[in-house]
Order: sequence, then C-alpha cells, then structure tokens
Amino acid sequence: MIINLEELNEFEKILKYKFSNIEVLEKSLTHSSYSNEDKSYLKVNNERLEFLGDSVLSIAVSRFIFDKFPDYPEGDLTKLRSQVVCEDTLSLVAANLNVGTYLLLGKGEEASGGRERKSILADAVEAIIAAIYVDGGYKEAEKFVLDNLRRYIQLAVKGKIITDFKSNLQEYYQGIKQTCKIRYIVTKEEGPDHEKMFHVSVLVNKKVVGSGVGKSKKLAEQDAAKNALISEGQLNE
Repeated sequence: MIINLEELNEFEKILKYKFSNIEVLEKSLTHSSYSNEDKSYLKVNNERLEFLGDSVLSIAVSRFIFDKFPDYPEGDLTKLRSQVVCEDTLSLVAANLNVGTYLLLGKGEEASGGRERKSILADAVEAIIAAIYVDGGYKEAEKFVLDNLRRYIQLAVKGKIITDFKSNLQEYYQGIKQTCKIRYIVTKEEGPDHEKMFHVSVLVNKKVVGSGVGKSKKLAEQDAAKNALISEGQLNE
C-alpha cells in the first residue's frame, strides 16, 4: 500500500462510505503518471476503474432523471444528462470532496498542478464511483452519485448550472470595460490540511467586487466570481 492507511480512512469519512477492500480505493486515487514513474507499482492505476465508473455514473443519473422528469422527451433528458455528467461538474464534485489532496501523482504531473487539473479530478471521481460499485454494489454507488450530483441536476433544470463563473465574470467586465485587471486574492485560510477552507476576494482594478469560500483555492475563486456576478445583476441567487 502506497497511500497511508490513516489518510485513506480519513478520505472514507469524506466520501461517507466504508470500504471492505481499502486497496480498491487506493487504486482509484492512483493516476497513470504515478504508476508509470514507479515501476514497482506494476503500472496499476485508476484508468480501468474510470472506464467502469463512467458507465455507472451515466446509468445512475439517467435513471434518476428518467424517473424524476416523466414529461421530458428523449432529447431533453440527453441534454440534461450531458450538462451534469461532464468534466466541469465532476471536477467541482472532486473539489467538494477534496479529492486532489489524496491523489497519487507522478513528480512531473505534481509539479505542473495536476492536483487541480479538471480532467484528472473528473477522471478520479469516475474511478471512485467504480471503486464503490466494485466494493459495495450498484446501490451504494448510485447513492454516492446522487448524494453528490443531485444539486447539480437541480441547477441544470433551472438553467443555472454555470460551472465556470470566472470566465463569465471575465467576459462581463471586458464587455463593459475594455481595460480591466481582475485578480483573486486569498484573504484567509482555516482548518486542518484535509479540511482546509479558503476565503478569496476578487478585485477589478483594485476594487473588491465579490468574496467567496471553498475547500480549495479554485473553488473559492469560483464562489467569489459567482457572488460578483450576483452583485452585478448578471446572475440570480
């Protein structure tokens, strides 16, 4: 076992699922960059679990929206699912669960910011879903999926599933001010490393236009951008 058992048990509490076989959880957190660097790890990584998790995720969300919205035609169901089962949404789920902290990454991927890379985080969430499915069966995996994605389904139905508030804020200010400098500043950090909360303010030309909180700097920045859009009347609460 490469990841410290104490850390895995800590992550189980965040996931709200207790594994019978803790090694399948470790595998779900092992990126290919790590297994490729560490030859003793026998090239075991989360890619196969990611493949399986993608299908489990799709059927869980599909069944939920199929039952929840009986009047939706096939096209609307497909559109709704695609808004939820996507890299942007899954990377937010990963940030909420603090997945990046527990990943096993190769040195190069680590140095290039892999712990916050959307694609890596989204893939890890799919692998975790598969790990729960393999360990505890479909019902446990479905519960995990819906516990973590139900709110995004509700936002998508309301047409409010904007996941990249920072880009929206950038476009808004550049549209009304040809020259503007947008910066995000961490104003406070609190809590232990595995449950740290970041407080961030977003400044436009040195003026604070929004503040936010999140379990990672990126989440806090997105929250600050969202609140700035709300204060500018560009987004409903």
